[in-house]
Amino acid sequence: MTKLTDVAGLAQRIEPEVKSLGYDLVRVAMIGGTSDPTLQVMAERPDTRQLDLTDCETISRRLSEWLDSNDPIEGSYRLEVSSPGIDRPLTRLKDYADWVGYEARISLKEPRGDRKQFSGKLDGLDGETVKLTDKSGAAHSLQFHDISSAKLLLTDKLINATAPLSTEGADTIQTIEE
Repeated sequence: MTKLTDVAGLAQRIEPEVKSLGYDLVRVAMIGGTSDPTLQVMAERPDTRQLDLTDCETISRRLSEWLDSNDPIEGSYRLEVSSPGIDRPLTRLKDYADWVGYEARISLKEPRGDRKQFSGKLDGLDGETVKLTDKSGAAHSLQFHDISSAKLLLTDKLINATAPLSTEGADTIQTIEE
């Protein structure tokens, strides 16, 4: 593996580690450039589509051990394990089926006509074609392999659908001034 450049290959090698702990891998990315290289790993519980701090710690410990023993990344870097968040990236084909009816922004690798970006309501999949209806009511069919990035857009519907499973302890959060 070419160190630091083959993120897709790294994701394939990390996924079994994450799966063995009972989580689904959402995305692996190298962010921060050369000044602050960071391996960002997003994962989720398959049943809740969320992670809490304990989940992040569990995944981080496992991946730290695996990364130390396999050394797939050249030089120093930080490991960041997180939940995909509310306005989550759509990285897997199944994400487009799972989030039917929600608003998304999709960017293509190459322009289609004069457009590279599409926003609207996800209408599901037809094989590996993502279906989307924009605000004007126009339907778009976008090939999954042509998508460079996509994410859900923050709407009231999405906030209600991704509300925390438990708000226990939320009223005890304190702000500490330094």
